[in-house]
Amino acid sequence: MTRLPHPRRPHAQRFPVRRRIATLIASLLALVAAALAAPAHGAAGANWWDPVARPAPDAAIGVTGAPFTGTDAQGRVRGFVDAHDHIMAAEGFGGRLICGKAFSEAGVEDALKDCPEHYPDGSLAIFDLITKGGDGKHDPVGWPTFADWPAHDSLTHQQNYYAWIERAWRGGERVLVNDLVTNGVICSVYFFKDRSCDEMTAIRLEAQKSWDLQAYIDKMYGGPGKGWFRIVTDSAQAREVVRQGKLAVVLGVETSEPFGCKQVLDISQCSRADIDRGLDELYGLGVRSMFLCHKFDNALCGVRFDEGALGTAINAGQFLSTGTFWQTEKCPGPQHDNPIGLAATPASIQQQLPAGVTVPSYAGDAQCNTRGLTELGEYALRGMMRRGMMLELDHMGVKAAGRALDILESQSYPGVVSSHSWMDLGWTERVYKLGGFVAQYMNGAEAFSSEAKRTDALRDKYGVGYGYGTDMNGVGGWPGPRGADTPNPVRYPFRTADGGSLVDRATAGSRTWDLNTDGAAHYGLVPDWIEDIRQVGGQDVVDDLFRGAESYLTTLGASEQHRAAVNLTAGASAGASSAEWNPFVSYAADRAIDGSPSSRWASDWSDDQWLQLDLSTTTLVSRVTLDWERAYARAYRIEVSTDGTNWRTVWSTTSGDGGLDTARFAGVPARYVRVHGEQRATSWGYSLYDVGVYRA
Repeated sequence: MTRLPHPRRPHAQRFPVRRRIATLIASLLALVAAALAAPAHGAAGANWWDPVARPAPDAAIGVTGAPFTGTDAQGRVRGFVDAHDHIMAAEGFGGRLICGKAFSEAGVEDALKDCPEHYPDGSLAIFDLITKGGDGKHDPVGWPTFADWPAHDSLTHQQNYYAWIERAWRGGERVLVNDLVTNGVICSVYFFKDRSCDEMTAIRLEAQKSWDLQAYIDKMYGGPGKGWFRIVTDSAQAREVVRQGKLAVVLGVETSEPFGCKQVLDISQCSRADIDRGLDELYGLGVRSMFLCHKFDNALCGVRFDEGALGTAINAGQFLSTGTFWQTEKCPGPQHDNPIGLAATPASIQQQLPAGVTVPSYAGDAQCNTRGLTELGEYALRGMMRRGMMLELDHMGVKAAGRALDILESQSYPGVVSSHSWMDLGWTERVYKLGGFVAQYMNGAEAFSSEAKRTDALRDKYGVGYGYGTDMNGVGGWPGPRGADTPNPVRYPFRTADGGSLVDRATAGSRTWDLNTDGAAHYGLVPDWIEDIRQVGGQDVVDDLFRGAESYLTTLGASEQHRAAVNLTAGASAGASSAEWNPFVSYAADRAIDGSPSSRWASDWSDDQWLQLDLSTTTLVSRVTLDWERAYARAYRIEVSTDGTNWRTVWSTTSGDGGLDTARFAGVPARYVRVHGEQRATSWGYSLYDVGVYRA
């Protein structure tokens, strides 16, 4: 501070020394107190949603009015849910793929600045060049001018600055899933990095940074627990946060090698013990949902392909990660993976491959990944179920996803989510029937509204809301502008969905964004995008989205509360019409109930065969699960009896497709349960790895 001169006073008029010192100290304390109490913008803490002190300068929020609190008349929470975002992606991929930070103690100028190699003109923005095309050049200056970024078609710049997330919260978002994300192969081949490429190291760092962001916001509001950004670890916490009008943040994981579970030349690099340790660690970090595979096949499952030029590049990465390219087969059912395409391998990618190795081409009618859910993948999924965690179905190939759904259905487990349109849409009703949740990728208003309306009848049938997955900083691309001359533009300012707040254009520094002309450039434009959906798709679509937070938390809560049913075959005895003879391996009836995933019962090679279980006591039974080997039944029935003589058919099918079947029926008293094969699907007999019987 500059000391100002003051006029001298006659000696007789001076205060005594002590009094002068006391007065000076009091004045200084008053000045310090005033400085600490005053926010950078507006009155200090005039409303509960206003911070006590915000860094200055900073991005403006552009929303006025009280955020809605409480629940509706039925006690349900209200608000939007973003089921798929990557707040801390800048900390992954080696630390230099996404430029800028979600927050910085040094302020907005430090947070929203470009990567050093992008200066002076973006010539070394290699990832932008690969994903966006052109020459990658751009103005690297962020704050305060933001001439070229963030933008809806730039994949390498920070879109999740905390003030932009705050704007989305003020606009009605009440649940946000922050997926901790990285990719070791992308990190290893990218030219710039400042940290390790180990995926679990990055996940730990992103989790810690998420908690740090919560503390950073808390500090603005006066201390721990007072901010609007609340990381939650169960549905009860989340509901209380939303009831207060704040943002409940759920941690998820989206990475290619969780727990180090990669596979090299089809050999797993992890064990069951690694999976148990990894799940325990992630749960301890606060993670409640996760992907088992992402982009590259791993030791747990095969992925749903990317298509076109990106698919070719990712397939090259698959080779670098695993030593093998994707392998395809014709799909047995209506669901299929994305077509890989025949795009030429970019030179920058080809240079990473060994001499003479090229990405293969694929038959157009073979669109399914041959790799499904592996034995380790099933172990990991069942471990997630035991911990009440939710499975992210997106990015699993249909073979893996189908098996995962079979397992979830066999246990009536509701914890399944499709968060950003990367699942075959033919699975949607199976997800809803389980009690799971579906969100759509942040597409343009026309495409988003059209898809929302296509599935509207299903949501009505199951009484659920809808969600969106912004995938910000997820290297995906976001809605472009519809143009200022569109007949139904977003008109600023506009009211939030609850009607209680007014939203104006988003500004930061000297830059103002308008969805009509800029598209969804950053997270702060989520409320504008929802208003665009209202203009294009109508209020009904927005109403379904406004019910999204309730539906997502219902799925999370049901997952937490799920308790595995007791399999009544424990201690049961088994008999069969026949058993295939083999001098080295037993295929006796009791092999189907011995708890081993590798042993099995196998019948003689003829149609009319059966496997019978004696539960020892009569019990009300309503569910039977059957895990078929390749020799499965096309037509079969489930029969029950209380005396072993008089049989009653309770369930049957003529269109069995193998895999894991779950037969459900109204509860009936039974001591004996029989699986009666009527028609084989193969030239072999019938073969079952496991049969489960469950109480009503």
